[in-house]
Amino acid sequence: MGQLRAFKDLIIDWEMTPEDAVAIYLEWGNNGYRGGYQYAVRGKEDFSHYFVINTWNEKPTATLLYRNSDGADELAVLPLPDKLADKFLKGVYHHKGVYPVNEDVRQWLEKELYN
Repeated sequence: MGQLRAFKDLIIDWEMTPEDAVAIYLEWGNNGYRGGYQYAVRGKEDFSHYFVINTWNEKPTATLLYRNSDGADELAVLPLPDKLADKFLKGVYHHKGVYPVNEDVRQWLEKELYN
């Protein structure tokens, strides 16, 4: 693969969830709605890099996103390896959606980024 190696120098927010990203950057005024993130986005210069797992298509994909208050840009999209995809889908009961990475996916992504 190696597609992610181009992004190895980015600081990845492994704790960012899709819900947190919306809350912080878009809808609820970045107010720490769950008590997690305690900083306020002051402008377009505040941003995050994070991954989400998309299960809407036939095969789950991991998407690296850049998000600021203007919106989000997809930097890379990778299909999950078959065994990892099957395990992930089982963990979300084969529901369609956009999810945060779990520990297994994070380990795989870190190998793709840094090895």
